[in-house]
Amino acid sequence: MKQQKPRTAPPHPVAFRLHPLPLALAMALGAPAAMAQQDTAAPPTLGAIEIKGQALQQGAASAYSSTSFDNEEIAEKHLSQPTDLLRHVPGMNVQNYQLSGVADTIVMRGFGGGGHGGDVGVVLDGIPLNEAMSHADGYVDLNVIVPLEIERFTLYKGPVSALYGNFNRAGLMAVETRKRGEYRELDASLGSHSTVDLQGALGLKLGDSEYLNLAAQHFRTEGFRTQSDYHRSTLAGRWSKRISADLDVALSGRWHEADGDSPGYITAAQFAQNPYGKDPRAMNDGANKHFATLRADVNYALSPDVKLLSFAYTTQQDFTRWFSRPVNASTWRQREESYDRKVYGAGTSLNGRTALGATPLNWVAGLETFRESTQYQYYDGLDNRARLAPAINDRTSKLNSVSAFGEVEAPLHALFKPSAGLRWDRFSGSCARDGAETATDPCGPLAKMSHASPKLGVRSDVAPGVQLRASWAEGFALPSTFAKYALGAATLDPNIFRQTEVGAQFKPMPGLVLDVAAYRLTSSDEIRTVAPGVYENYGATRRSGVEASALWAAHRNVDLSLTYGSAHSRVTENGNPALVGKQVAGVPRYMATVSATWRPAAGWSTTATWRRVGAYAVNADNSVGYGGYATVDLSVAYKLAARYEIYAAVANVSDKAYATSASVIGGTQVFAPGAPRTFKVGAKLQF
Repeated sequence: MKQQKPRTAPPHPVAFRLHPLPLALAMALGAPAAMAQQDTAAPPTLGAIEIKGQALQQGAASAYSSTSFDNEEIAEKHLSQPTDLLRHVPGMNVQNYQLSGVADTIVMRGFGGGGHGGDVGVVLDGIPLNEAMSHADGYVDLNVIVPLEIERFTLYKGPVSALYGNFNRAGLMAVETRKRGEYRELDASLGSHSTVDLQGALGLKLGDSEYLNLAAQHFRTEGFRTQSDYHRSTLAGRWSKRISADLDVALSGRWHEADGDSPGYITAAQFAQNPYGKDPRAMNDGANKHFATLRADVNYALSPDVKLLSFAYTTQQDFTRWFSRPVNASTWRQREESYDRKVYGAGTSLNGRTALGATPLNWVAGLETFRESTQYQYYDGLDNRARLAPAINDRTSKLNSVSAFGEVEAPLHALFKPSAGLRWDRFSGSCARDGAETATDPCGPLAKMSHASPKLGVRSDVAPGVQLRASWAEGFALPSTFAKYALGAATLDPNIFRQTEVGAQFKPMPGLVLDVAAYRLTSSDEIRTVAPGVYENYGATRRSGVEASALWAAHRNVDLSLTYGSAHSRVTENGNPALVGKQVAGVPRYMATVSATWRPAAGWSTTATWRRVGAYAVNADNSVGYGGYATVDLSVAYKLAARYEIYAAVANVSDKAYATSASVIGGTQVFAPGAPRTFKVGAKLQF
């Protein structure tokens, strides 16, 4: 993994209230125009900008912690899915549910509900992938992205960027796809349990400044447990053309389908006896999904230093899952959830690089809007997917948003490089019952809500090879699921998140880079249920931790890397006094990954990776916990003429029985077992 440098982050929407200290600091950013010493920066040139805020992200560092992987690093890892990268990010973990076609939970900055819930934002070329009302607010499935098509994958920690809105309180994953170039690549592998992964990427130059970029993936496996067959296929394409010296246009699309069966969770007793078995009470669970999106971009250079980026897109998706789970100590029930989702969105932004005296300012300002509609059906008590009772929910929810944002970074002095951002979001919408349903929770108009969220940061090059950084940022969350449509929701404030972070990066010698950050992230005005359909702002949580990474080219043939993150998440205010002081469920106390790569001869490389996930509380009162696990993986690769590579990998070398997630459902502790020792062989070809 190449050096991961903090960048100017693109993150979150945030709080209703603007506070005097952040506002004063933001106003102060324009004051120190005359410093004793200025950076010797090159004259402003905007360069190739295709995604909002790209000029900000191209800096060598920023006031916010982030980790970035480029196309070469991603290709070297031979990933089957993008979330496999997260084990190499300080303080991040994926709690895999092992439910075919269902998004897993991502742990980040002390939050345990990313991906499967709304704690982590995901954007693909600047467009949000999070789903407003699918399973949970902010649900997101990264499997619609082909690993081989990724140009850059960047993770921003906390609600630090003004460029993106809801669902970013823990942080943001920004994925950029390949948009230019000529290449022909194929990565094909076979693995244990009849696993096949075929990926291809194609870049064609059709004419002068005209390109076609395509990517495809087909993944299929029989799984390591009974009834765990799963397949998915994805096709993505982008056509772009320079119409004139000032005007570029692009049209892109994506299609994805997935279908699979799931053996479901097993109880603690079953996990101890046969971790790869299936509870006889679990029925024929599984999921299927169809996803399609179409997007148009028009980029116009107003001047050499100012570019106007505009886009419009639509997404159409259906997703159904069947899930068996315990409802008490002896009884399991199967439920069905289906979501039919439509999104229409558009946006425009000015992206500039402007000289203020001798100081180059990178800035972006823009407007965006979307309209998202989700038809939702929920049935319970099924008999092997056959419905036996009326729908509990049969309704359509609509969420509309209008947003304005701005962000600027100003390297005024080597010791003082501030950045500031502000985002404003306004939401409206409605909920309507489509048919007979037994649920009695509210379903009506959404009380209009708006929120402004400031972001501030500063970095300082205090000595050669030593950079310090500090930031303060605010984020927010709307009332979750159908609570936002309750009659009393108009009186609710958003759930507010505030993060303070300090960090440092050191380069004490050639080939060694150290990075460390400490954060504190508080949550206030949490929204709790008082009675059915009645909610109030009452609750607070404090999250703190340390994240560190070390990258060392110890020898010309040996590379070492370490990532570590600790998380201390505690409830500080709750409607149930017994929960005050308890850990936030699902957040490991620490996570660490150590990797060593050795190149014994020309073309050969071998990598060993040790991964440790610490203990965590499984339920809210912390009466049930899981002790965590450690695994070791090995891989070897041989490159021929730099264009062809063959590789082999062994995951979970010790064949350790462990759980990738643990939870309590219906009063019963259940586990999702991790895979046993598995093998994989493949080849990557460049034509």
